[in-house]
Amino acid sequence: MQTSADRRDRHQYPAHWEADVVLRDGGTARIRPITVDDADRLVSFYEQVSDESKYYRFFAPYPRLSAKDVHRFTHHDFVDRVGLAATIGGEFIATVRYDRIGADGMPASAPADEAEVAFLVQDAHQGRGVASALLEHIAAVARERGIRRFAAEVLPANTKMIKVFTDAGYTQKRSFEDGVVRLEFDLEPTDRSLAVQRAREQRAEARSVRRLLAPGSVAVVGVGRAPGGVGRSVLGNIREAGYAGALYAVNTLFPEDLGEVDGVPAHRSVRDIGGPVDLAVVAVPAEQVPAVVAECGEHGVQGLVVLSAGYAESGPEGRERQRALVRAARAYGMRIIGPNAFGIINTAPDVRLNASLAPEMPRPGRIGMFAQSGAIGIALLSRLHRRGGGVTGVTGVSTFVSAGNRADVSGNDVLQYWYDDPETDVVLMYLESIGNPRKFNRLARRTAAAKPLVVVQGTGTAPQGHAVRATRLPYATVSALLRQAGVIRVDTITELVDAGLLLARQPLPAGPRVAILGNSESLGVLTYDRCLAEGLRPARPVDLTTGATARDFHRALAAALADGTNDAVVVTAIPAIGEASPGDAELAEALRSAAAAVPGKPVLVVHVELGGLAEALSAAASTAPGAGDRAPGLAERAAHASPAAPATPAVPATPAALTTPPEGTHLIPAYPAAERAVRALAEAVKYAGWRRETADPGKVPEYDDIDEKGAARLIGELLTRGEGLTIPDAETCELLGRYGVPVRRALPALTPGAAVEAARALGYPVALKATAPHLRHRADLGGVRLDLADEGQLLRAYTELTDLFGKPEELRPVVQGMAPRGVDTVVRAVIDPAAGAVLSFGLAGAASQLLGDMAHRLVPVTDREAASLVRSIRTAPLLFGWRGSTPVDTPALEELLLRVSRLVDDHPEVVAVTLEPVVVAPQGVSVLGATVRLAPPPARDDLGPRTLPAY
Repeated sequence: MQTSADRRDRHQYPAHWEADVVLRDGGTARIRPITVDDADRLVSFYEQVSDESKYYRFFAPYPRLSAKDVHRFTHHDFVDRVGLAATIGGEFIATVRYDRIGADGMPASAPADEAEVAFLVQDAHQGRGVASALLEHIAAVARERGIRRFAAEVLPANTKMIKVFTDAGYTQKRSFEDGVVRLEFDLEPTDRSLAVQRAREQRAEARSVRRLLAPGSVAVVGVGRAPGGVGRSVLGNIREAGYAGALYAVNTLFPEDLGEVDGVPAHRSVRDIGGPVDLAVVAVPAEQVPAVVAECGEHGVQGLVVLSAGYAESGPEGRERQRALVRAARAYGMRIIGPNAFGIINTAPDVRLNASLAPEMPRPGRIGMFAQSGAIGIALLSRLHRRGGGVTGVTGVSTFVSAGNRADVSGNDVLQYWYDDPETDVVLMYLESIGNPRKFNRLARRTAAAKPLVVVQGTGTAPQGHAVRATRLPYATVSALLRQAGVIRVDTITELVDAGLLLARQPLPAGPRVAILGNSESLGVLTYDRCLAEGLRPARPVDLTTGATARDFHRALAAALADGTNDAVVVTAIPAIGEASPGDAELAEALRSAAAAVPGKPVLVVHVELGGLAEALSAAASTAPGAGDRAPGLAERAAHASPAAPATPAVPATPAALTTPPEGTHLIPAYPAAERAVRALAEAVKYAGWRRETADPGKVPEYDDIDEKGAARLIGELLTRGEGLTIPDAETCELLGRYGVPVRRALPALTPGAAVEAARALGYPVALKATAPHLRHRADLGGVRLDLADEGQLLRAYTELTDLFGKPEELRPVVQGMAPRGVDTVVRAVIDPAAGAVLSFGLAGAASQLLGDMAHRLVPVTDREAASLVRSIRTAPLLFGWRGSTPVDTPALEELLLRVSRLVDDHPEVVAVTLEPVVVAPQGVSVLGATVRLAPPPARDDLGPRTLPAY
């Protein structure tokens, strides 16, 4: 019971320190502050710790905690004395605490900035990464409370705890005295500590998904007693897929004497199952789910796939129900796919799990697929099934996840799994929303460097039920940032599958040069035109004529592949009539054998109403599915066409018959339209270029003339005037000047006389500008007069402006010295709370405002990225001598971009910068207008400790 003294001793409970974390083995735990209400939990926890662990903690035998110990370890002020606990099921599994100390090592208060830290982990949970997670969180708490350094004393034999400290990546000092190892380390995050943290995050989150996708045992909860219904259907799908593990059917209404359902052991409760259950598929009404979650948690189930609807997608009441579901599951260390999920699939031969509503198991393959809604999941599976079986050969699925409302497991988690999954070569994702854009961008960049990542991105309106962080960035900007991260952005499911099939079957092209050959001149020309439209560099099509034989195709393809001026080949084929015309299988074998001889270049086929060719292209690689998976007669037609390429034997479509391609085989993808093939190839070319560029990403330059400390002092002084501050022109010029970005002086001219004085001070020629918001940067409205060579011209221009637009007080005219002629551009930087700091560039005026021709990069920008940024806009030719104009000084422009990037990266309080116009001349750049906005920086959870999204 708390006394009044206890209550006075407590500071306000820091609820924002509570967090759910994924541990090394994929399970979850909750980290929270220890309070006076935890005395019994602490005693119970301590009783379960071994004598050896107690000895390591207290340096002496310490069998039990005294009442004084319990009071000390549960009474904290949350400033100088802090304790955190990791809990599962509400019970402690580990604790950590710090005590602030002074230079003499005695208890102290601020401004002392050092603290002693100590851990204790239950033996049953050692090795799960609990201490590493606690260290991240206690370090973040300490930094928040003004502590900059931790000290820890550890017995030399306690190697596990020493390793926790030394592996964390912080800057450390180590000493040994009096038989104790003393470790001291700074808490400021370093590049190494962030790298360690993110590597641990990847391993933990990947393992948590792996536990869901490759369970050793599955229970389907909510299996109906009669055929039909969701639960009974899923049970049948798992059984018919040939699932390799133990399978159980659960329904509280089963008769007590019921032993089996459809040959599967039946139980009335998960608790009644004699063996372990790794995964529970929940298909009961939403109001019954909490009881099922409690049963599963008490039985030690590792994860849940919740198919049940009635959650956040149904409105506010459902949203609260969803929050309670996540909290309950995490309390037991379980992760959730769903609710309102379509299910999961794993085609690995040692798993063969179809825990979904898909009635058929997809063909095995190397493509990982993620969708959020069930409808999109069905569309993806069915489209790949048609393209992967009946049209273009066997290219199937490794794993499939439809996350529904993605209340817990999201696309980010699945990306962590696919990043190093050896069974997945290509990742296809349909994202109706992106919950954490900053993290997704980081994970996408890392994944895309290892394997292709193709994404259809939702329109920016999140479906009901999805928790999405607010972003102020336009949809087009988010898309551009995804492309910068190496994501292959497409617009439709058809394009998603088209690109995926090419990337899964063929090598990446070395460049944009394309050879085109085929037996149709018109189809070849159409393909040529589409290549030009997609930015490729096609050679003139080679017309083999409609009388071309399989040998002609083979010879032409072999020659095109051997030609060093080609990076890819598109083969066009139409049905031919006549005895000499090749059959489908014969032509497929001819193309396959030619492509196999030069395996380093991609080959695509455009066919018109030639289903047999696509089927035969699969058969030529000996990877076609059994006849039961094909339209009747196709195999027989292929076999009849060419004895040299026999059809696959007609066998039932059993799991054994669904084979994956032999190692090293490159299946040739076939497309029913030239534009689809060329679009897929163009995306592959861009992605391959991105891969080459990321091999040398460049560097963030250092500039000796940058005054970072002076800028920080100025920002601090300005912020004392208020938050959300657009700073005055003089301070804007001073701040930008400290980063080597000079702004041309503009002097106010509220009277004709003031204008004349300003011009004398600046020197002629000058410009007269109206800076009122509705006229600013609007030369097209006549609010700017340029090249005023003397006082007479200036006064006439002043009169014209006031006559045209009104009083000087409304126009806010200024006089500015003329800049060298060049190209007007605009540079912007903004800190978005969801995506992070973004640097944008475009031409000033209609190009950026009307056409949206802006390019974007995440801050900090490297020198290579700055050069790419300048060249990424569609109007970039205007900078490089378009139509005989003089090229402008793009190196100076790139330096300006790098300096603005440094300013925003060094000072997150600079939440918005606009430089407009920036005149890029043949020699140098001139910034004619600038605005800077300051505010307290938004919180950055990507630099803090690992956490799961809060509920």
